[in-house]
Amino acid sequence: MTIILITTLSILAITGLAWLANKILPFPICPICVGIAATWIWMLAGRLAGLEFDNAMLAILLGGSVVGMGDQLEKHLPAGRLPLLWKTLFMPIGFIAAYGLATAHWTVMAMAVAALLLLTSVFFMPRPQSEKNNSVVEKLKEDMKKCC
Repeated sequence: MTIILITTLSILAITGLAWLANKILPFPICPICVGIAATWIWMLAGRLAGLEFDNAMLAILLGGSVVGMGDQLEKHLPAGRLPLLWKTLFMPIGFIAAYGLATAHWTVMAMAVAALLLLTSVFFMPRPQSEKNNSVVEKLKEDMKKCC
């Protein structure tokens, strides 16, 4: 029960600090995202330093970060990309990376992170413009200029 209280207080405190920082930073940040991520980061650092932490709590926080990252990146997908396909691929691979991090299976984590980077590059890489589409667009532009 103590881990729940510590985790909740950490998230609330860091979220509050991030909210205040948002007032002075020149760019926006998501306070709750910072609160959750900073909490699992200090828990992971503590565990790596030899402290005992509940792996279930760490996994819950990591899972929340995976979902948050997937949702935030989805908002920036280029036109024509399939958001459902993005989430369908990103979330499970992200959970594998989170599992590797939570359980100190570094090879699993590294492979999943590499897969996430590849997936992200495929989804966010600009598509080459086809000549056929360009000519159609140009024709429409000319037709619009002649209108009215």
